[in-house]
Amino acid sequence: MSEHSPAIKISALNKWYDRFHALKDIDLTVSHGERIVICGPSGSGKSTLIRCVNSLEAHDSGTITVDGIEMKDAASIYDIRAEVGMVFQQFNLFPHLTILQNLTLGPMKARGLSRAEAEARAMGYLERVRIPDQAQKKPRELSGGQQQRVAIARSLCMEPKIMLFDEPTSALDPEMISEVLDVIVDLAEEGMTMLVVTHEMGFARRAADRMIFMDEGQIIETAPPEEFFGAPKSERCQKFLSQILQH
Repeated sequence: MSEHSPAIKISALNKWYDRFHALKDIDLTVSHGERIVICGPSGSGKSTLIRCVNSLEAHDSGTITVDGIEMKDAASIYDIRAEVGMVFQQFNLFPHLTILQNLTLGPMKARGLSRAEAEARAMGYLERVRIPDQAQKKPRELSGGQQQRVAIARSLCMEPKIMLFDEPTSALDPEMISEVLDVIVDLAEEGMTMLVVTHEMGFARRAADRMIFMDEGQIIETAPPEEFFGAPKSERCQKFLSQILQH
């Protein structure tokens, strides 16, 4: 797709769960190579928004266009998912497979790589997330931080153009958080387009090009990190930051 079209363009997006209006007229454009951190209180629609980007949640109205492909039918959703990697709170690794097998399954089945090609690619990405020595272990033999780094490597093995992270450190013990965030910072510095839902504000200052604050299903504020943290405009954002930065 053309580099001149946005990586992601969301227009007038609405999402309901029965009578609950989870996303309200969301407009968002993400450029190629842009790193966006989405924050806000629980239930504000952050995770719902990024899950809509690769159709893990179906939206009710509005448009989502990813890398020039408008999401409108099964074929377009398949094409979009081929370009978008996602990392969740839970690691979602196959417990009965080795780490290497977890990483090679997708490229072999969906991308048509041979086992040798898939294994070479997988080892390259395990190097990138700093755990190549864990390739023959099962997920249960790894720490939570290591498992989340495997989950990131597994997404990268599909060579996506865009990465979505849904609170990737919220299930981790505090001492494991930085090892995962360091890997995501490395990806950011290499120019990966990414949307990250997180409460880790130190990471946001380091890695984000743009901060987005959501509340009650709406984007309330968007600004570069220095402006967002230094001079938030809305009262709701000021209150949120005062609470979260105290911890």
